[in-house]
Order: sequence, then C-alpha cells, then structure tokens
Amino acid sequence: MKLNGLHHITAMAGDPQRNVDFYVGVLGLRLIKKTVNFDDPGTYHLYYGDYVGTPGTIVTFFPWPGARQGHPGAGQATKISFQVRRGSLAFWSERLTQKGVHFTKSCQRFGRIYLQFHDADGIALEIVESETPRSIQPWTGSDVPPEHALTGFDGVTLTLDGYQKTSQLLIEIMGARFVGSEGDCFRHELGDGPEKAKVDLICQPAGFPSRGGVGLIHHVAWNTPSDDEEAKWLKQLTGAGFNTSPVIDRNYFHSIYYREPGHVLFEIATANPGFAIDEPVESLGEKLMLPDWLEPDRSTLEAKLPELVTPKFL
Repeated sequence: MKLNGLHHITAMAGDPQRNVDFYVGVLGLRLIKKTVNFDDPGTYHLYYGDYVGTPGTIVTFFPWPGARQGHPGAGQATKISFQVRRGSLAFWSERLTQKGVHFTKSCQRFGRIYLQFHDADGIALEIVESETPRSIQPWTGSDVPPEHALTGFDGVTLTLDGYQKTSQLLIEIMGARFVGSEGDCFRHELGDGPEKAKVDLICQPAGFPSRGGVGLIHHVAWNTPSDDEEAKWLKQLTGAGFNTSPVIDRNYFHSIYYREPGHVLFEIATANPGFAIDEPVESLGEKLMLPDWLEPDRSTLEAKLPELVTPKFL
C-alpha cells in the first residue's frame, strides 16, 4: 500500500479571470476542468494540469472575487514547487521577465537551484529542474514549447510550529522517507520514481499565525491508484487515531480528508475515474461541467458565475 506522490494541490484565488490568465497565459498549463465548488456551488472550481490532467500535475483553485487577502503562517502548506526538464530554467527566466513576473533565482536547497516567484494572488511558487522528470502529455495549445513545459509537481512546502509529529506521520504511516535537513527545513520524499514528491517541513515555532483568505493553499492531496487502496488508507488512518472523513465522490476522483498533526489539511485522492469522464479529452475545460445533482441549477449558476476567457495562442 503506497501513495504515488501528489495528486493535486488546491488553493484560494481572488478574481477567476486573473487566475486563468496566470496559470494558462503565463505558466502554460491547460484549463482541464471548469466546474463549481461542490461545497459552495456559487463559486468556480478551476483545475489546471497537463493535456489529460495526469495526477501529480493538477493545481486547482476556489476563486472568491472580493474576498480578503490571506496571510500565510504556521499550520499551512506555503509553497508549490513545479519541475521542468534539465536546461529549462533559462527559458523560464526569460519568459517570466517577458510576462512581467518578478522572480529570484538565488535560492539553493539540497544542491538544487530554485527559481522563485508568486502568482497573481501572492501564492509562493518555484520551478526547479529535474534529472528524472515525470512522463506527461504536455498541452500543445500553449506557447510554451513542450520541451520546456512544466512536468508537474516537484513537491510542496509545509510551514509548521514543530515538524516532529508531521514527520512521524509521513514516515511511519504514509510511507515517506526522511532525506535530510538544512537549517529549519526538513525534507522528506513520498512515492517512488519520477512521481515521487518532496515534502519540505519548515519548523517555525515562533512564526506569525495565519489568516485565512485569498492567496493561501487550502489543502494538499496525495495520489492513490484505486478505490480499494483508498479504503485501506481510510482504515489505516482511522486505526492510527486520525479523524478522517468518509469517502467523498468528487466526480473526477474519490477523496478522504484528514488533518496532519501540524493542522495542514491532507486529502488522499484516487487516480480514477479521471477528467474525461464527462467531456472529451480534446475539449477539456471548455464548458462548465456540473455533477448530476447540480444540473437542475445550471441556468441559475451560469447566470451567477462570471464569464471566463481562456488565453489563445497563435
């Protein structure tokens, strides 16, 4: 029973069009699903990834226009790391400059150079070259050449009051490996091969408390291959004393949720059934897709939600 690295990461955004413009227009990801927040159907839930929405490439957003700006702090995931193929950082340095995105390239951790910047709502992002990038299907509708496309997540950073109990959960229950530490950063790896994810725990016992709002990461989802495996994870986590949700059907995957000891919300999501369950792969993200139980409210929701325009590339 293993977790295959990350499935997706979900964050909170402000203006949905600005969000689309950044993740499609700047980062070159594909808008693979345009749906609503199942728990708050009056708002969008936007999914971005590679051409087919491969687990480990998917970043999603709940956009709330006009909501207050959040403040990151202890007890949250605070940074998303994307990987690219070797030799691609020069391309991304030039592209971010052209797009007017301020970045730094001076951060070196564990012998690797990270290009660091923020998205349009202030979420901390970074790009790092990988010697063993995951195998994905790059979206060819972007002006980012396939050889320089983001190949999914390299990892995620969690900022915590203390790292030991989270580290224990990662290693003893979730199957991660401790890699080493640099200063207040304690690195773990979860999964095997190109799909493995680096999980950096930043220990900040005197850090400022967080304030919820736009620009914060909402939860981190780990990838499990099947419903049978997820049932085993549910049993394992509840047996270890975690207050775990029942399995919840999210249409494109099935999920369980729990909070790790540092209070970050974790999810385990299945790779199946995938994002082509309700629309063809070639037209993913073009229409508003709703679960069956919300279809009777389609006209009301479409009237309430702002129209989105996906950037087009010549």
